[in-house]
Amino acid sequence: MNTPAHSTPPPSTDTGLHMLMRLMTRERWIEVARISVTGLIALLFWRGAVPIQVLWAAVAVGLYPLVKTGILDLIHEHKVGTEIFVTIATLVAVFGGETVAGAVLMVIILIAEFIAELNTDRARASIKSLIGSVPQVALVRGTDGEKTVPVGELKIGDIVLVRPGEKIPVDGRVVGGQGAVNEASITGESVPKDKDADAPVFAGTLVESGALDIRTERLGADTTFSRIIALVESAESEQAPVQKLADKVAAWLIPVMFVFLIVVYLITRDVRTVVTLMIFTSPAELGLATPLVMIAAIARAARTGILIKGGIHLEALAKVDVIVFDKTGTLTSNQPEVVQVESRTAAFDGDQLLRLAAAADRRSAHPLAKAVVEAAARKGIAMPEPSDFEQLPGRGVKAAIEGRVVLVGNAALLRENGVPLQAQVEDGGRTPVHVAVDGEFAGVIFIADKLRPGAREALSELRATGIQRIVMLTGDNAPTAKAIADELGIDEVHADLMPEDKVTAIADLQRQGHRVAMVGDGVNDAPALAMADVGIAMGGGGTQAALEAADIALMTDDLGKIAAARAIARRAYRTVQENLFVGVGVVHVLGITAALMGWIGPIEAALIHLGPDVLVFVNSVKLLKVRIRGA
Repeated sequence: MNTPAHSTPPPSTDTGLHMLMRLMTRERWIEVARISVTGLIALLFWRGAVPIQVLWAAVAVGLYPLVKTGILDLIHEHKVGTEIFVTIATLVAVFGGETVAGAVLMVIILIAEFIAELNTDRARASIKSLIGSVPQVALVRGTDGEKTVPVGELKIGDIVLVRPGEKIPVDGRVVGGQGAVNEASITGESVPKDKDADAPVFAGTLVESGALDIRTERLGADTTFSRIIALVESAESEQAPVQKLADKVAAWLIPVMFVFLIVVYLITRDVRTVVTLMIFTSPAELGLATPLVMIAAIARAARTGILIKGGIHLEALAKVDVIVFDKTGTLTSNQPEVVQVESRTAAFDGDQLLRLAAAADRRSAHPLAKAVVEAAARKGIAMPEPSDFEQLPGRGVKAAIEGRVVLVGNAALLRENGVPLQAQVEDGGRTPVHVAVDGEFAGVIFIADKLRPGAREALSELRATGIQRIVMLTGDNAPTAKAIADELGIDEVHADLMPEDKVTAIADLQRQGHRVAMVGDGVNDAPALAMADVGIAMGGGGTQAALEAADIALMTDDLGKIAAARAIARRAYRTVQENLFVGVGVVHVLGITAALMGWIGPIEAALIHLGPDVLVFVNSVKLLKVRIRGA
């Protein structure tokens, strides 16, 4: 019997020390050696053990990577970066008579830059460690028995066996066995879900009890887990506006500071003061203040089952003051059921009406259409295949059934097709699906949907985070929409909308000066999601469309995740402000003041300069662990 080779290792094997060692590449060890040698030679020169020529050579070796990076930035990005700034500061010190101070200054700055880069990469690496990993081998059942094979050799349709304590290596469906699966790596929810025949399962999730036989449906980069990792890792390239602002400030701050330093030198003729000021006028922390926060916040959200596709969307969510919800499948549970079939003609009884409606709806993916088809199936009613079918967005369907033209949808669909309605069909809270046959109104199928669990509480939490207005947009009729809105305390309702009407409604809110988030299912609401300042797709677990349609994708249908995403976004934005104000502003203003007063020199300034780096890093990465409501 083969021993499973994809069991999950104990968490203790992936410590912070192991992660740090993995980040220490050959290039980084060379950097450590360069810094150490330069520092040692500076110390030896200070003690009179080596001549000044050796110190100059050491400074040249230490400055090489800074000069190289600075020149490349100057050529390719047309900007004077921190590296050029530090190089000039060191050279001014060395050739201005402050030789030891210049060398020590360079060593300390190199250490600060090294720590900043290492910690940034460590924050990036934490994304994968927070979310988890996928096994690299799988136990496969074939005609020749069971064998362990690399995941890369699996094919669609292979039957993979997963036992207690093992992670699932593929996306697929259960074809045998039963078990409880922890899907926290996908949904952010640690409560195991029971899985049996035909249940979907995802790569990277953990079988806590039982055993499952899984038919492989998606492999490698196509799995939901891999798409999550790819989306989170690519999110860093989507800069937040505050990050772009910091980069712009850094770009114009450097030439301004050079002018300031020249003026100071012309007044004081003191190289020591100029070198000290150069340390505190370096914009290094401006470049560090925002990216680390965004990486940490996106990783924290991913661990909670929330995919944020970039800092730009994180900042936008923090500033939103209006949230717009679709109704069906978002505020309601998306499990509508037929509760009454009412014939309005002697030509058809209730079952005959349901048969024609279900036949017309069988090709539709709309939740209400599925409810009609399921109702007919439960009654054992045979549904003929339509000879012609047309889906009419925001209205319903039109189909040819056994030579009859059947319309199934809302009242607007019938009116637009010339079908007379004696009166508006209303039924407090239940959705009426109108049916017309050969141009005549035939009856109504009433469908009811339950509110999604926790919907009321989620909306209250959103209001507590500063949301001023909650709006519902729906293609459903006004009475049904109003009943749902009244129960949830929604401020504003727009009913009987086509998809393009939802886009118009969002544009109207934006013209009023509001920043708008739209919450929908990621498929039918794609235009509205794209129009909003932030598009949030519900229930992204396993669906490619939901992952790609919106700026933020929730991996479950828990409305509470929206409040959690908002809380993370607000906390991240506040952290950026803290970094810029305290880590950069206050420390540098105090440092410049101390330098102008002559209280500190270059070496003291270089040591103090480490403070903002450490402060910004600690304040940023705390987002990975600090308590955030709902996250």
